[in-house]
Amino acid sequence: MPLIRELKESDKLAWSKLWDGYLLFYETELSAEQSGLTWKRLLDSNFNMYGLVAEVDGVVLGITHYSFQNSTWAPVNHCYLEDLFVATNSRGQGLGRLLIEGVKKVAIVAGSSRLYWNTDSTNATARKLYDSYTHDSGKVQYRIPLSPNDI
Repeated sequence: MPLIRELKESDKLAWSKLWDGYLLFYETELSAEQSGLTWKRLLDSNFNMYGLVAEVDGVVLGITHYSFQNSTWAPVNHCYLEDLFVATNSRGQGLGRLLIEGVKKVAIVAGSSRLYWNTDSTNATARKLYDSYTHDSGKVQYRIPLSPNDI
């Protein structure tokens, strides 16, 4: 039976492998320093970034990260599910759904009025799962990279 639980220090090796798989899936490279910073933030109870894992028979097979965001449009926060990844050989077993449900439960307990996330439009496999919750928002996301040198 899968267990969804909070990320803990002893998960570092398993998390690192899944994190690397997630970055590979999105064809993204981050420095070791950035990945280390992400890991530290996930374990820092004073930082607004949290993680859950999906564990089966003592083996961590999935991860998700989330944070809370204030909104000008709502009296309470929104919960942003930033990353979700399940080991390739463990997909199709419902672990992604269980991780979403885990974040959803945390968000409800925290009083959030919305749980939301983004994915690439080409991520057809994940979108089958996501579409079972709701349809995409129809919003288009714009990104401007920022640097202190741009001032």
